[in-house]
Amino acid sequence: MASTTANAAGATDRVGKARLGGTLYRGDPGMWSWVAHRITGVLVFFFLFVHVLDTALVRVSPHAYDEVIATYKSPIMILFELGLVGAVLYHALNGIRVMLVDFWGKGIKYQRPMLWTIVGIWLLVMIPGSYYLISKGIAELFGGS
Repeated sequence: MASTTANAAGATDRVGKARLGGTLYRGDPGMWSWVAHRITGVLVFFFLFVHVLDTALVRVSPHAYDEVIATYKSPIMILFELGLVGAVLYHALNGIRVMLVDFWGKGIKYQRPMLWTIVGIWLLVMIPGSYYLISKGIAELFGGS
């Protein structure tokens, strides 16, 4: 009984020391990948929810639908579109990584290199995509074609 009490006291001290830094996690890239996956999943869900609502608006009032679609063509919405593309792309790539970690025997061993691979792919796709969307927004903002 005494050894159990001593071990429990030691465990409490370790937990207390671990929480002095502010978080239980220490900023590991895998933890941030998990957080980003959850955030992008919620963002994509809300986009789909709004998309279903604005598409359903065409049955209620075609004129109101046209007004909503016109607001989507404003240059500021291009930034939201860019964020949506980034969120969907990251969520999809990280989802593939999560499936490989879960169902591939060596997935846990290679989870960190897979994370950096998806970050690299994400950047390779987002940099030219960002350039295209931002240049399109600037052209529309200043009356270009």
